[in-house]
Parts: sequence; C-alpha cells; structure tokens
Amino acid sequence: MKTNRIVASLFATGMIATPLAYATNGMNLAGYGPVSESMGGVSMAYDNGVAVAINNPATLGFMASGTSRLDVALGDLMPDAASQGTKSSATNFFMPAFGYVQKNDKLAYGVGMMGQGGMGTQYSDSSIFGTLIGTGGVVVDPGLENMSEVGVMRVMLPLAYNMTDNFTIGGSIDYVSAGMDVQWLMDGAHFMDSAGGSFTFAQASGDLVQTIGMAMTPAASMCGAGAACINRVDYGYFDFNKSGTFAQAAKGTGYAHNVGFTFKANPKLTIGAVYHSKTRLGDMKTSSNGATMSMQVGLTAAGQGAFGGAPATVEMPVTGQVTIKDFQWPETYGFGLAYEVDDQWNVMADFKRIKWAQVMKNFTMNFHASDIQANATLTNFFGGKSMDFVYYQNWKDQEVIQLGASYKLDDSLTLRFGGNFANNPIPDDYVSPLFPAVMRNHYTAGAGYKFSKNDSVDGSFVYAPKVTVKNNWSMNGNIPGANNQEISLGGMGWQVMYSHLF
Repeated sequence: MKTNRIVASLFATGMIATPLAYATNGMNLAGYGPVSESMGGVSMAYDNGVAVAINNPATLGFMASGTSRLDVALGDLMPDAASQGTKSSATNFFMPAFGYVQKNDKLAYGVGMMGQGGMGTQYSDSSIFGTLIGTGGVVVDPGLENMSEVGVMRVMLPLAYNMTDNFTIGGSIDYVSAGMDVQWLMDGAHFMDSAGGSFTFAQASGDLVQTIGMAMTPAASMCGAGAACINRVDYGYFDFNKSGTFAQAAKGTGYAHNVGFTFKANPKLTIGAVYHSKTRLGDMKTSSNGATMSMQVGLTAAGQGAFGGAPATVEMPVTGQVTIKDFQWPETYGFGLAYEVDDQWNVMADFKRIKWAQVMKNFTMNFHASDIQANATLTNFFGGKSMDFVYYQNWKDQEVIQLGASYKLDDSLTLRFGGNFANNPIPDDYVSPLFPAVMRNHYTAGAGYKFSKNDSVDGSFVYAPKVTVKNNWSMNGNIPGANNQEISLGGMGWQVMYSHLF
C-alpha cells in the first residue's frame, strides 16, 4: 500500500492539500465532516459541527449563545482505481481539518480550514493506456510513470445571525488555494492528431507546435534544402511533479463565498438552503523551469547530421513553465430538510446541483519553453516558444440526492447511516485514467459518542461501489490500432473528529 505523499496539512502555513477522486461527487467530497458523511452528506438543516462552514454556515445558528466549539478532524480516502487492469498505487489520502466557532447572543462566527477536493492517481508505467502508437505506426512503450494530483483547500470565515427564533442567515468568505502535479504520456499519434488532425479529444497550437511541423516538412528546409529533420514522433511526455511533502509544482490562489439560511417551519421540521459561488482562482503556474515536455522522435539522415551525428531515435527534453489556465471550482446550490421524528430518531434529506459544466468543459494548459535549453544541440529549435494544449472534458452538471438518519441510543451514543446518490458527470468518451472522477453511489454509516458534557468524538465510514467505463481512445477509429481504455473506480473512506465545547 502506498501513501500519497502530498495529502497532509502544514498548519504553520495554513495549507491543506487534498488530491482525490474517490468517495466523491465528481471532485467534491461526498460529505464534509464525519457527522455529515456518516449520513450520506446531508448538511443543510441541522447542526453538524464546524464543517458547516463548507456545508451551510447558517446552521451555526443552532449553537447556544455564550458557547464556543473547537473541532479537529482527520480523514482517509482509500481508492481502488484501475485502467486496462493496472491498479493505481495511490491508495491512501490522509486529510486533516479543523475549525473554531463561538456564538455571542444572536451572532456566531469563527474560522475553519479543510480540503475541498480534487483528484489523484499514480501508475508506474504506461500500461494504463493500452496500445500506444507513434506517427509512423510503430507501437511504443516507454515505461514512463503517469500520475495526477490536484488539490483544493479552503480557509473559511463563516458568520451566522439569528434573525428570529426560527430564521437564520449565514455565509462565508473563503480563501482558496489550488495545486497540481502531473506526469502525462501521450503517444505520437494522439499528439499529432491534436496538432493538426481530427482534434477529436484535444487541440494543440502555438509556435512550438508549428516548429515541430516544420521539422517534419522537407519544404521548410530546417535541415538543409528539401530535407526534413524529423520523420516521426513516438510520444510526448508532460512532467511537472514537485517531489517532497507539502509540495505541488503548479499553484494558484483566489477566493469564493457562500450564503445560506435555515428556517424552522414547526417544532419538528427545519428547512435549509445554501448557494456556493464559483471560485475566482488565478492561473496555476510552475516556476520558470519547473516543467519538462519530452518528445521521442525519429531523425532523418539530415536530422542526425544537423544534431551533430545524433542516433536515429532520440529523446528531446524541453524545459519551461506550465500554466494551467482558468481552473475553477464550480457554482453549487442545494436545499434540504431535517425532521425530528421523536426523542431518538431524526431523518434528513438534501438535494444539490453541482455545475461542473461551467468549469470542466476543457483542461487548458500552456507550456512556454525557456529561452536557454540545457541540451541546446537537440532543442535549440524550441527555446522561447509556446504551446497551448486544450484537452476536452465536457463534464455535465451533477445532481446529488443525500439521505440520512440518526438514532440516539442513549445520552452518550448516537448511531448514524445514509446514502449519497448522483450521476457520473464525466461523459464516457472523454474520461481519462489520470482523471477518473466517475463515482456515482455511496453508502455511509457512523456514530458519535459524548465522553462528557463538553467532549465528544464522531466517526464515519463510506463505501462506494466500483464504477467501470470505457472511453474513446481510438477516437472513432481515427487512431488505427489504438484500443479504448477500460477505467474503473471504487473505494472506501473514513473520518474521525474530536470536538470540545467551551
């Protein structure tokens, strides 16, 4: 079992990275905080701890005046991801969080910090793609690692105010930080299709792409009159993966907000609703030399001469900067009901709509080559040039139904269970082994135990059955010999939280 290296907190700097695509609604967690998660993620209309800052801040109004609350939590997501029968080795994602809230008279306010979501996989070689084909039709297998780590965290400043005894409004201003690491192999056939073929799954443009085309065109005379430099492209490989704990190669920051309310319709029924804005994140960027785009190409005789007697097949690593453009977390809205059946039973239901289609239409990346290359003999054509790469995703909006119930066994112990049911937001044709957020259903359970009047522990467990899909890697037959990839994802997870009331 391999523990993902960047899923941890650095409390000194307020950073929590959470790359995951497991036990999730798209890239969102199925539930935030163990109380919510143990009941299918329901959170709109009852008190579920400081995690309400990311759920519905208005529920902070349920706190008693003159009290304060501290929550410290830890979660672990345990995915089971595979492509073409090869399992991802990213099998544990540890996720800490904490928050503090106090209430004076009708006003509750505080601070919280937690990971919101992301995605992540790790494969030791290229077997996850099935057959890889160069532009010359030759099958290639470079054996390179492929991985993705996307993490989004929030520092939240929630506020709630009891307008009346039955109606509360609340909201939060959030600082948002996002980071990404990627190692991504693309065979020559797909790379060149994106640069000037059918553009079925991606589109590459820019003067760096034009230079590759010129090197393959005899009329361009880059290697002498009437002589091409390159006769094929075997593969391209994007690598921006910063090793070390708490590190991500591409980073960006921004802000977001949410606003919600709760209304106690009668002594037993409470209604709640919330709106989360789309984030305003700046572009995520690596350092100026923090990324590499490597290409393995075949050289013509003229190309071998131009590159100082290079062999017929060479790898050309180009260093530079990657910019992930306009990566945002989606607008979300939801509403829910909480009903107190009797002194022991409570039942709850929420509905959420997550507007992935607004923000996950394309994955847009710019690679800008450094002016000076370390291996100038092979890469002097590319210095200072750029490539824009647009990878189509075409996610759909996601509707989530969350159902939960709690049973108070005695004054100390409460049992909880629930379910979380949603559509898969990623069209089968566009799903990638590196971004497999195809989860649909989750089944949850948990418990809360009060050690004293002021101290308690809550825990949750979630199980998500495996979902298997097949994409369109052959691009409707445009890449002869390529086989469509079968991708599967399932998993489990848990959260535990200690709470203290002051």
